[in-house]
Formats: sequence, structure tokens, C-alpha cells
Amino acid sequence: MTHHRIALLGSGHQDFITGMVDLSVRGLPPGYVDGEFVFTRRGRQEPGGEWTAVPEGRSIRYSAIVALGVATLDAGRQRAALADDTLHDLVGRLVKRLPEVTGVGDAALICWAAAESGHSGLDVALRRLAELDTAPQIYTVEASWALAALVAAGADTERARERLLGGLTGDRLYRHTLGEGPLVPWYRAHVGCFADQVYPLQALARLHAATGDPEALRAAEQVADGICRAQGDQGEWWWHYDARNGSVVEGYPVYSVHQLAMAPMALLDLADAGGTAHVAEISKGLDWMIERPSFVLDELALTWRKEARADPRKLVRGLRAAATRVHAGSGLGVLDRVYPPVAVDRECRPYELGWLLYAWLTRIGQ
Repeated sequence: MTHHRIALLGSGHQDFITGMVDLSVRGLPPGYVDGEFVFTRRGRQEPGGEWTAVPEGRSIRYSAIVALGVATLDAGRQRAALADDTLHDLVGRLVKRLPEVTGVGDAALICWAAAESGHSGLDVALRRLAELDTAPQIYTVEASWALAALVAAGADTERARERLLGGLTGDRLYRHTLGEGPLVPWYRAHVGCFADQVYPLQALARLHAATGDPEALRAAEQVADGICRAQGDQGEWWWHYDARNGSVVEGYPVYSVHQLAMAPMALLDLADAGGTAHVAEISKGLDWMIERPSFVLDELALTWRKEARADPRKLVRGLRAAATRVHAGSGLGVLDRVYPPVAVDRECRPYELGWLLYAWLTRIGQ
């Protein structure tokens, strides 16, 4: 039976996403080491030209995101994705690590995973999240994960809701941080990245689905409309926006996880919550991936991470942020010619496959 989200797509897109779900289940075990997921699998080209992927580092954050994705699978596929471990084992290890977790985002993701998997450590996770989430300024992504976790846990969302809704006041889209503080330099204060739009949109849609909150739905619709209006001609979900007016500050890199997972995840959560269904834009975003077959490596069960400019030290991003800060809409077009998007980032992080599963197989609301 085709999952109800995949069933919204045309037949060609349905086949593509069904294949990507299968690839994700196969692609997770190579990044699973000693009960934790690696930070990345980095592509390495062998002398004969073929690619291998070398596991590097470890990540609590990515392990928690994978737990959310794997929670959408049936028991047999859960074990397949976790190299014969159970989801309960994975979430249990994450809960045990909470005393050493210092970031709000990581604590929120563990809390969310505990809630969605029905783990008994949820109360411990909620307490740790409350202990850590006290600063006057917070990254928008982390604030969004905190709200999503509290919604999933059926906990009190009032403070997290007010903070996220307040962060949109007077702006078209979300900035990189909420609240006053030193986390972002002045010349980038007006900029929000794609993740800064997707995760609040998701959290607010889920809040509306759980509680029927009309303000949350309105804000989610505003953000969804903003990213869809700015979508590129080839379906690109662009990277940096001027939060004040929703214009694109810098389009690149374009990330495969945005095209395959994060945009569909947030927009489908909005549709599931009774909001607008942006199926055409989701499908167009998938086309960007379908038209880049070299980005999907079936034999390694991974996707290459992004298409980027070959610019040193993110030069274009910084120059464009500064230019638009002073004069909204001044994009320094010459930079497109000097630094065209020709670089491919050949790595795959486990969360990319985790969100792909979560995007297409989860159910909320109706």
C-alpha cells in the first residue's frame, strides 16, 4: 500500500520517492557504529574511478533525527535500518546521554524521539530540555525543535509557542535567531536560512494539528507561501533569505536534503494539519534531484549533499548578506559569474536519510 503522503504525487514521483525510502533504509546501517550514527559518510574516489564512502565522527543530533525517521517504519524495517538493533535501544542510549548534552536542539530532538517512539525516558528528556532552554536568545531551528518536541510529548507549549510566533513579528520570514543577543553579527541579523523557515513551519503546523491554534496555522501558511514564492525555476529550494521581505539573499548551496526531505516534510505537515497542500512545489523540488541522477548513488545507498559555488570561505554569502543589509535587494549579480555553482559536496550525513523517512512516512492530524 502506498503511504498517503507518497500517494499525493504523480506516478513518476511516487516511484522515485518509494525508491528513495528503500535507499534510506539500506543507507543507514553503514553509518551506524557502536549504537550511534556517524557525523558523515564522506565520498572518496578510488584509483579506478569508483566511489566509496568513509564514515567519520559521531553525532548525537543525527542519531536522534534518524530515530524519528526510523520510528515511522514497521518493526522489520526498523531492525534493517539499525543493523538489527531496535528503536528502543537507540532511543534508550540517547536518553542516557542527556546529562552530557548541553545544546537545546539536541535535547529537544531526543525528547521528540522519545515521545514518538513511546520511550519511558520521555520525562527525563523533558526535564533536561527545560533545564537547558533558559537563554534570552536562541537559534530559530532549536526553538522550533523545542516546540515540536513539546507538541509530540503533549507537554505545555505556551512559552515555546509565544517565542516562535513572536519571532515572525514584522517580518515576512524567520531570521536565524530569536531574541536579543550576540549569536549573529549585525550584517547578517536580517538573514534566515532555509532551515530557519522549514522547522518553524513544521512545528507550528504540528501545534495547529494538535490544538487547533489558528495563529500557529496563519504563521505556518505565511512561511510556506514565502518559500514557495521564492522557489527557483528548476525547483531549487534556495539557501539564504532576507527575512524582512522574503527575497533570496544567496541561493547556493542547493542541498539534496532540502529537495528530498525537509521541504516536503514541512509542507506535508502543513497539509496534514489542514493547511494548504503545496504538492506542485514539492514535486518541482523533487524534479531538481531527478534531473541530477549522479546525486543518487544506489550502490552506496546515499545521496551527495549539495551543489555549491566554488568560492573560498563562503565569500559570496558574506558579501551578499552585507550588501542586502544596507540596501534590500542588492544581490551583487557579478558574483554569479565569478563563482558559478559547479562544486558538488560528496558526503552524506545520516540525518538526511532520517528526515527523508520522516517526511514521507509520518502521519499527523487528519
